[in-house]
Amino acid sequence: MTRNDAMNLGCPVARTAELIGNKWTPLIIRDLVKGEKRFSELERSLRGISPKTLSERLKKLEDANVVDRKCFAEVPPRVEYTLTAKGIALLPVIDSMRTYGATWLPECDDETDVPAEAPLEAALA
Repeated sequence: MTRNDAMNLGCPVARTAELIGNKWTPLIIRDLVKGEKRFSELERSLRGISPKTLSERLKKLEDANVVDRKCFAEVPPRVEYTLTAKGIALLPVIDSMRTYGATWLPECDDETDVPAEAPLEAALA
């Protein structure tokens, strides 16, 4: 089955997995929870991601209306990324992934991970 086939399925799980199932995508959403971030800020927080991969993931999320890209007419140019309402609606999914990982996959060396006790929705308050 191709990715387009999955998106055309009536299965909402398949469509959601297509949207956020790529490596790095859930972490990008996680990092945008606290507000706007510049490309370089995302790149720093996602240690190991290549600029090309980050650009591709952000573009896909922007095309899906999950992330908003705001360009500022400044020198040097400034671009900031934020979650849209559609992106914020994914927070319970990302939070469930974090809870699952903390419970069933406890070996985590990721210093940027949010503690399991702190739901992502709390970051929006």
